[in-house]
Amino acid sequence: MNQKPALLVTSDGESFRGHSVGAEGIRTGEAVFNTSMTGYLEVLTDPSYAGQVVVMTSPHIGNYGVTESDAQAAKPHVSGFVTRAMSRRDSNWRSEGSLGDYLVRNDVVALSGVDTRRLTRHIRDRGAMPIAMGADVTEEELKEAAASAPGMTGQDLAGMVSTTEEYKVDAVGDSRGLVVAIDLGIKRDILANLTVRGFDVMVVPYATRASQILDLKPDGVFVSNGPGDPEPLEPTTEALRGLIGQVPIFGICLGHQVLGRAVGAETFKLPFGHHGGNHPVRRMEDGRVEITSQNHGFAVDLWSLVDAEMPERDGLVGSSLLPERASTDFGEVLPTHQNLNDGTVEGMRLVEASAYSVQYHPEAAPGPRDASPLFDDFVGAIEAGVS
Repeated sequence: MNQKPALLVTSDGESFRGHSVGAEGIRTGEAVFNTSMTGYLEVLTDPSYAGQVVVMTSPHIGNYGVTESDAQAAKPHVSGFVTRAMSRRDSNWRSEGSLGDYLVRNDVVALSGVDTRRLTRHIRDRGAMPIAMGADVTEEELKEAAASAPGMTGQDLAGMVSTTEEYKVDAVGDSRGLVVAIDLGIKRDILANLTVRGFDVMVVPYATRASQILDLKPDGVFVSNGPGDPEPLEPTTEALRGLIGQVPIFGICLGHQVLGRAVGAETFKLPFGHHGGNHPVRRMEDGRVEITSQNHGFAVDLWSLVDAEMPERDGLVGSSLLPERASTDFGEVLPTHQNLNDGTVEGMRLVEASAYSVQYHPEAAPGPRDASPLFDDFVGAIEAGVS
């Protein structure tokens, strides 16, 4: 394993020393922290992390090696990877090799030996920000690279990770219908959750028009996770405007944000985002709490639909931090889920159309599977059709 001294510098000038455990070179990207204790291969290969450097808060990473079947895409999508301590050996019956070798083989610049506690606190206090990292480079050069690196706001990163051509994934067993999945950066486990429920899935590029999707005669439309800012994704937003009310729609993560924009809501950047497998989310209908897997830096502002601002939080997160309902050109929209850490909306449903979305990842990968029944809800919506 490469042990060259290495350096990470933030765009506001803070320096963090460590050593290189991945590929050679310098990388820039927005630094975010992930609180998952396992699932590092899923994190590395999640297309939602395009343009970002992931800082793992769990101190010991790599002990069970890597297994290709855990990967969520054909290659890693992170801009860089940072750990407190990289395991020197892997020990697990499923392991197909070490994490360090995987990082080198896939050209991922990675640092270990970094004070990730201090770095995480810095991101929490100052917000997610661009950084530069690498070995065989001066601190001044990295400062200049970090200062000139772009942030996530305004970046159309979904176009970089979306498929360029449509492709089909067959149902497991007998097919009960067709789901068209709009690929903003879709994960393999999402496809598996649809096909195992008996649906053929046609995956289409993120800029596919509504008329092209309807020509495929789908029983339902799924809008996937993905990286970056939802605001530049006007082609996808416009497509959803043409699909609402025509076919059942289910969106997650970036798909949730784009659906929000399609009905007229604004979106905004969170200070440091939600990244990890332990985020508590309350279901508004019955008050039950799900522990969820999340990976996003933007959120939907339902208050923008009622021409009001989110009230100031006073004490614990409560339902008053979300509007009870809001009017749109497509009928009323209801918030269905709320993040119990910061009060932001984590789910919504269009009352007069078969369309709903959640901000988190019901397929997990990695993380708890409390929310996996949402895929069954989608199946129910497909069977009910659009009235």
